[in-house]
Amino acid sequence: MERKKVYGYVRVSSSDQNEERQMTAMRAAGVEECNIYVDKQSGKDFNRPKYMQLRKRLRQGDLLYILSIDRLGRNYSEVQEQWRILTKQTGIDICVIDMPLLDTRNGKDLLGTFIADLVLQILSFVAESERDNIRKRQVQGIAAAKAKGVKFGRPEAVVPREFPVIVKEWEEKRISFGEALEKSGMSQATFYRKLRELRRIREYQTINKCTF
Repeated sequence: MERKKVYGYVRVSSSDQNEERQMTAMRAAGVEECNIYVDKQSGKDFNRPKYMQLRKRLRQGDLLYILSIDRLGRNYSEVQEQWRILTKQTGIDICVIDMPLLDTRNGKDLLGTFIADLVLQILSFVAESERDNIRKRQVQGIAAAKAKGVKFGRPEAVVPREFPVIVKEWEEKRISFGEALEKSGMSQATFYRKLRELRRIREYQTINKCTF
């Protein structure tokens, strides 16, 4: 009879995050390093290479450890769907380390299954609600900061006072484009952007002169 295998799944939302906390939990649960699958990317969908590799390896009766329920997905429906596929379709057991009630090895009777399903629904709903609240707080925080004059994004390029003179020298071919960039201290993209702004100002001034 084939020996049932134990796996672990670890996900962090980007390559900048450290997965060590989840890895430590997997080792403590006795999962061998070769059976731990790690994805370092967003959980917005399930096109995750390591997760898909894991799904192909799982067989009925295997055991999968995850640290918390939100490692399976980022919203209520995704978590529910993956839980159904893994436990009902593939037929494996899942143990959520941070929530002992979500261990399908326990309570295989009708009551135990009902309790586990109920806890799963509550936790996945709470996880999605918390993410929504975090996003709302971020939006509110940015709005409040902007109201106080805090600027976001890259700082506006400084235009030297002699920029119109530099442009005129370049337009009259007295200096090269490279010299114009060097004297203005700008990148090529910034130079052209500021050039367009300058020409609009010139055009506006010309029109006003003609009007009067």
